[in-house]
Amino acid sequence: MHFGQTLSTIVEQSERLKEVYKTSLHPGDCLVVKTCNSVYTIRALEDGSFTASGGWFDRKGKSPMKVRINGCTWGGSAIKINIAAAAGLCLEFGNRVRTSPIRHIVIFPNGSIN
Repeated sequence: MHFGQTLSTIVEQSERLKEVYKTSLHPGDCLVVKTCNSVYTIRALEDGSFTASGGWFDRKGKSPMKVRINGCTWGGSAIKINIAAAAGLCLEFGNRVRTSPIRHIVIFPNGSIN
């Protein structure tokens, strides 16, 4: 992942991303997102928002926190607003917290975690 990429490079990469679309998540579904620096647990809520814990939220004593997901970025201001997570991109929460690049994503459908 290199920051400061050209628009044509971003467009080319966006066609190959392994992404989790916000619309594919149902209430209760849980994402575990491992970034270069942290691990986040994100649970989808009925109103389209999420609860987030781990990483920044734990460090600030705010876990779990109800947030929106703005989308994912390449580290700059270009954002894919339709996705909740994508390997190689930085997740941006509605409170403007932006993660380091995502390394792994695990999806647990509602009811699969005790």
